[in-house]
Amino acid sequence: MSPITIRRRTAAAALTAALLVPLTACGGKGDDKAAAGTTPEPKAVNLTVLAASSLTDVFKTAGEEYQKTHPGTKITFSFAGSQELAAQVKQGAPADALVTADTKTMDGLKAETGDATIIAKNRLVIAAGKANPFKIDELKDLADTKIKVVLAAPEVPVGRYSKQILDAQKIEVKPVSQEPNVRAVLSKVELGEADAGLVYKTDSAKSGDKVVAVEIPDDQNAVASYPAATLKQSKNATDAAAFVAWLSSPEAQKILQDAGFQKA
Repeated sequence: MSPITIRRRTAAAALTAALLVPLTACGGKGDDKAAAGTTPEPKAVNLTVLAASSLTDVFKTAGEEYQKTHPGTKITFSFAGSQELAAQVKQGAPADALVTADTKTMDGLKAETGDATIIAKNRLVIAAGKANPFKIDELKDLADTKIKVVLAAPEVPVGRYSKQILDAQKIEVKPVSQEPNVRAVLSKVELGEADAGLVYKTDSAKSGDKVVAVEIPDDQNAVASYPAATLKQSKNATDAAAFVAWLSSPEAQKILQDAGFQKA
């Protein structure tokens, strides 16, 4: 082989080596990054949860806690009477999960929901006006026509529970109005537009001294159950299922029970 050929081959080999150095270096940096590991950004998820009015305060607290422990997830709640929520679901309102204040409403939506799980229970009390001027201390007092009583409409869970316990005690009450949800009943009493009403124990607890909560004995009371389920129309099925499952976790149960709800 001639000296010229040898020099040319040597030069070519050197050039090839020079070109490979930066490529190898780049590959090494990539490998170092992979080895070090990188934390991917959490997937952004927006969940819409339809929930019974009586869950308004406690679910705001629960939602904030869930978002802290599930970065990237934002929960928007829509609160209303359970019968209103059911109508929204049947009309195809965009949402991911549903929590009602009774099993009857949830059972009527089996075609639209996944399997339901009871997450909490509640009981009724008599909400009497500030300082309880009529000295109401039991259910039969509500039959006094001098007392303006407000109840939820019979198609509303709390209205159905109210009718159930009044009928069981053969107490006839003529309400001055029938409201679309428990918060509306409570508001009437707080504002002095009614002297008394039947509400959930957890709602009366939020009123402070605006109302007096008169306990109803267990043998005269009704137990309200709160089922939660995912909606089949959800575009975030996995995340919706995770939230519904979390509602039965020790963390969520503590929040619910601290707010006065009973263990499921």
